[in-house]
Amino acid sequence: MDSRGACEHAEPVIPTAAAEKAKPKLVLDHSTWMLARRLLKESVRPYARYLGMAVLLMTLVAGATALSTYLLRPIVDRVFVEHNAALLWPVGLLVLVTFIVKGAADFGQAALMSFVGLRIVANMQNRLFGHLIGMDVPFFQATTTGRLLSRFTNDVQMLRGAVSDVLTSLGKEALTLIALIINMFVQDWMLASISFFIFPASVLPILRLGRRMRRVTVNTQEHIGSMATLLEQDFQGVRVVKAYGMEAYEQRRIADLIEKIFKLTLKAQLTRAFSSPIMETMGGFAITVVVVYGGWRVIHNGMTPGAFFSFIASLLVCYRPLKSLSNVNATLQEGMASAQRLYEVLDTAPTIVDRPGAHDLAGTSGQIHFEAVSFAYNGGNRQALDRLSLDIPAGQTVALVGPSGAGKTTILNLIPRFYDVTEGSVRIDGRDVRDVTLASLRRQMALVSQEVVLFDDTVRANIAYGRQGASDAEIESAARHAAAHDFIAALPQGYETMVGERGMSLSGGQRQRLAIARAMLKNAPILLLDEATSSLDTDSERQVQTALEHLMRGRTTVVIAHRLSTVINADLIYVIDDGRVAEFGTHAALLANGQSYARLYALQFAEEADADAP
Repeated sequence: MDSRGACEHAEPVIPTAAAEKAKPKLVLDHSTWMLARRLLKESVRPYARYLGMAVLLMTLVAGATALSTYLLRPIVDRVFVEHNAALLWPVGLLVLVTFIVKGAADFGQAALMSFVGLRIVANMQNRLFGHLIGMDVPFFQATTTGRLLSRFTNDVQMLRGAVSDVLTSLGKEALTLIALIINMFVQDWMLASISFFIFPASVLPILRLGRRMRRVTVNTQEHIGSMATLLEQDFQGVRVVKAYGMEAYEQRRIADLIEKIFKLTLKAQLTRAFSSPIMETMGGFAITVVVVYGGWRVIHNGMTPGAFFSFIASLLVCYRPLKSLSNVNATLQEGMASAQRLYEVLDTAPTIVDRPGAHDLAGTSGQIHFEAVSFAYNGGNRQALDRLSLDIPAGQTVALVGPSGAGKTTILNLIPRFYDVTEGSVRIDGRDVRDVTLASLRRQMALVSQEVVLFDDTVRANIAYGRQGASDAEIESAARHAAAHDFIAALPQGYETMVGERGMSLSGGQRQRLAIARAMLKNAPILLLDEATSSLDTDSERQVQTALEHLMRGRTTVVIAHRLSTVINADLIYVIDDGRVAEFGTHAALLANGQSYARLYALQFAEEADADAP
């Protein structure tokens, strides 16, 4: 495989410690208000009806809470002070009804807010996956899997907290606070004014804590994404780790990331917790003022004992919603940090898209033409292809051979528009592939590569992948032509056998034959084979090669081959070297020329002879 083309198959690379330090921090260039407004518009507004019902229930909770503290005044003044036994039961029943209403309304609003929060999570995950699966190959080449997984898990869950917790706090807690404040002003407006003069002083430090929380949250999420990527690499490459004795090295890398996450998470927790002593101190001042001044007024008959107890009960009950509201900014900033990361992905548009006015490609004969094509990966200066031109006749088998890094896989990638050419054009039946829709272009092609991708599903589902709705007979026929039916029938559940993650319960040859069966079932006129037998042993290669011969009949086939023995019978062979066509022709003609192909063939033949020697 080409070194320049292989990058699309490569595993994500974890940065070194030096690179991690050099990497710029994520810039928080969106205001909290702009992010919150977008979140409300795109994710929350569809559930406005549920939120409206929740707000009504929150109002009931707030009213019942305030009423429960207000009832202390008649209980103390009318029942206990006046010794009025006739009011004891009516007031007691009213208290009971108040708490029943409060409990029922609190459950209702919690259920509604949980539904909205979880529904937003599900919708965001669906939206995120739908966007990502529509992104092009260069995006996935540049973005590690762990960071994408972090968006799906940590970021979306923190966003749910920002929506449900913040809206609940701003709804229930704020309404409860307002109702309690009203009761306090009803009991004694002067005492209420004095008490609440203190609390605004706590707002400024709490806002500053929220901004700090957002910065810490962004950095924590970035490191969690890096750890997910590293874990995925270590678990998938565990054989290499053990073969090279690198367990301690990998342990150090993971430990370093875990330590960074620990420190950032601790910093976030301490930042969040710091609002508590602020509120405790402010609350202590307020209660001290109420006890001293209110007690003085009761002693001097300026206030009834019932009014005083009702007032101080309201003030004490105010503490919980006030404390919750003090944490709202921290929760909001955590959610906005996650929202920013999610929207950065959602706002990233694919570069390879349908042109305006693109038409469907249907009924193609499969003739492919490269016209003065140049291409460089990631817009770099190094050309993977340099004004390359070649023809692939319809219905024929054309092989691309040459040294590693010559540009063979790049040629293959340009046909289905995994990448777009920098200069020149790729044409199918005379039509530029950029002038047809991506969906119709890729419907005309089937791909079989050396790195077989099987999904953790049944054998049947993996063969039918790409042609949903295929009948059992069609699936079995494709398997027979791919020389796969016999080994499938011997599996524990036959075609219903689960293949496991990445098909690891099957051998390399079996996985390859399932990939061939998948391509046969698709029955596309153009077949792309990317070193489909290079990683197999001789016996498996022979079986796969037989299956490939069935698959290639009557199709335009582009073959990348490392073993020249597999392309001797190709209709046309192109020798690619340094992004250009060095020579082309049939196997016999190229051998007779005695140039690049002849040298490659002689070298490979000598290596195989040495390998077979006793």
